[in-house]
This record gives sequence, C-alpha cells and structure tokens, in this order.
Amino acid sequence: MLMNLPNIITVLRIFAVPVTVWLILGGYYDWAFWIFLAAGASDGVDGYLARAWDQRTELGAYLDAVADKALLVSIYVTLAIAGLIPIWLTIAVVSRDLMIVGAVILSWLLDHPVTIRPLMISKVNTVAQIAFAALALATAGFGWAMTDILKLLGYITGILTVLSAVAYLAAWMRHMAGAGETE
Repeated sequence: MLMNLPNIITVLRIFAVPVTVWLILGGYYDWAFWIFLAAGASDGVDGYLARAWDQRTELGAYLDAVADKALLVSIYVTLAIAGLIPIWLTIAVVSRDLMIVGAVILSWLLDHPVTIRPLMISKVNTVAQIAFAALALATAGFGWAMTDILKLLGYITGILTVLSAVAYLAAWMRHMAGAGETE
C-alpha cells in the first residue's frame, strides 16, 4: 500500500514548504512558526507510524528524504533572505544537502547505487536544524529576546551540519571504494 498514512503525512509536509516560505516572505513569522513546527514534528510522526504499523515503503523512504530536504533547504534559504539567520549557516545546510544528493546521483551514474540510510549524527543534525529554524521564527514572530541562545544554537547547528556532511562523505567514500573490489 503506497499511499498509507505515514506517506500521506510526508506528502503534507512537502505541501507545507511553499506555505511556510510564503508566510516568512510575507512577514507572518508567527504563522510560519506554527506551520513549520507542525511540519518538523510530522518528520518524527511519519517515521514512527511507518515502523509501528509496519507500513514502511520504498516510496516512503524517498518521499521522507525529499520532504526533509525541501523543508529545511527552503526554510533556511528563506530565513537567510529575510535576514533572520546567518548566511554562513544557510550555505552549510544547503551545501551538505547538495553534497548528499550529488553523491547519490554520482553513485547511480557509476552503476554502484548507494542505499540511503540516515546516520545517527544526521538525525541529531536534523533535530538541531529544525530547532534552530523554529527558534529563529519564534524569536521574530513573538518578539522573544533570545539573541544569545539563538546564536549559540546556530553554532551548534553549524557544527552538527559539518559533522554530518563529513560522516556521509566518509560512508560514501567507503561504499565507492568497495565498488572497485567487486568488479
């Protein structure tokens, strides 16, 4: 069953992306916060339901990855355009995701496809990225004076993003090195 509840939740997360972007660009940071928070929470909910109800599908795995990339990359770029987060952090987030997507495509082109498995550092990184973006939206939307906490969480998120990129790159390089041994 391809369109089970976990996959429907993932598709709804994809639809939340343009809505959230529009709200941020319109200056409706409070509404953007709530939509983004729901979308971020749905990332855990869809995975939990898929496992708990034994409804994991290959489509769901790909949709989840697309939804995560679309949500985080779009939100980080939009928050940077709005001047709510540092450009360097947006570059790190976008570069990491482009590196991962590029590695997957290159693996396919070289006829040695890589299986997409989220690493623990990646899961921690995703939580940090969602928390940081949510805090940036909440700070702007509700007038919270959390500049120091936001700055600290930004640095932590940046470090986790780089560590996640390095871990994926190392795993990909091991995978590709093994490709030559089997041919």
